[in-house]
This record gives sequence, structure tokens and C-alpha cells, in this order.
Amino acid sequence: MRSRAAYKLMEIDDKAHFLKKGARVIDLGAAPGGWSQIAAQRVSAHEQGRVIAIDILSMEPVPGVDFVRLDFLGRTAPDKLKEMIGGPADVVLSDMAANATGHARTDHLKIMALVEAAAEFAREVLAPGGTFLAKVLQGGTEAALLASLKRDYKNVKHVKPPASRTDSAELYLLATGFRGVTEAAV
Repeated sequence: MRSRAAYKLMEIDDKAHFLKKGARVIDLGAAPGGWSQIAAQRVSAHEQGRVIAIDILSMEPVPGVDFVRLDFLGRTAPDKLKEMIGGPADVVLSDMAANATGHARTDHLKIMALVEAAAEFAREVLAPGGTFLAKVLQGGTEAALLASLKRDYKNVKHVKPPASRTDSAELYLLATGFRGVTEAAV
């Protein structure tokens, strides 16, 4: 495995079963490629599934994964990803993390801004029934973000896989059963 994070994704998916054969997956903040590697295996990207990955850092190639080195927060990145996936996605994964400052509140705000941007992108690209999984830090997901996710998805919960160290502040926000964007909400 390319990273410890790969085991975290495997454990989350072993319980939630959202990386299905043939699924179309977008991996945000993909480097070094652990999540992309697991996603490509589980969706059979070499046969029928599709995995698109983006990161500001370079990443060694992963079989079955189309990677683009771009800043997800850059103006052109969301459209580039939509072009690459070529239609609605079934899963949006975000293991993005901002560089830590050492100031807990600032670090929390920085990672939450990334999660909010990823959630908005997922809302634009996911097919009905889709899944959004994002890394967050303990200290809570902001109430406004949770409220919007609960409106847009059938199930929203925080998960901490066994591979995540017990002393780590990271949690994962798992939103399943995307309801789709209604015309009124657009």
C-alpha cells in the first residue's frame, strides 16, 4: 500500500460498501495515491470503473487512475475534473489537508474550508445515490456544513476507522445516498 490512509479507506468501505465495481470515483487530494489505489482496485478501474485523481503535489502513476496535478481550489480545477470524469460521479473522496500551522483553531478552519469546497464540488458532480467521504478534524464539523449535508444526503455520520491512530484528531465524514440537486436548489 502507498500510505496508511489506504487502510483507513479500506476499513470505511468494508463497512459502508460504496466503492462498487464499475463506479466512477473522484479522489481529491490524492497524493501519494493510497486512496486512488484502493478505489481503482475496488471499482475495477482497469475494466469498467473509473478513478480520477487530483493533487497539488505530484504522484507516481497508479494503474487505472487518471491523475492531474492541479490545485483543487484553483479556478480551472473543478471543470477539468468534470471534463475528465465525463459525466456524473458515484463517489467523491477527499483526503485533502492544509499545511499545519500548529495553531489548532487556524488548522481546523483551514481543513474545514477544504471540506466545504469538496462538499460543494460533490454536490455539483455526484449522481443521485452517490457518496461523499472527507477527512475532518475533531472539534466538530461546522453546523452549517452538517445541515447542508443532511439536506443533500440520506445518511451523514462521522467515522473513525481502526487504522486511524487513537490519539489522532482526524475523523472522516461519510455522507451516503445523495438526493441529487433539485432544480429549485440550483
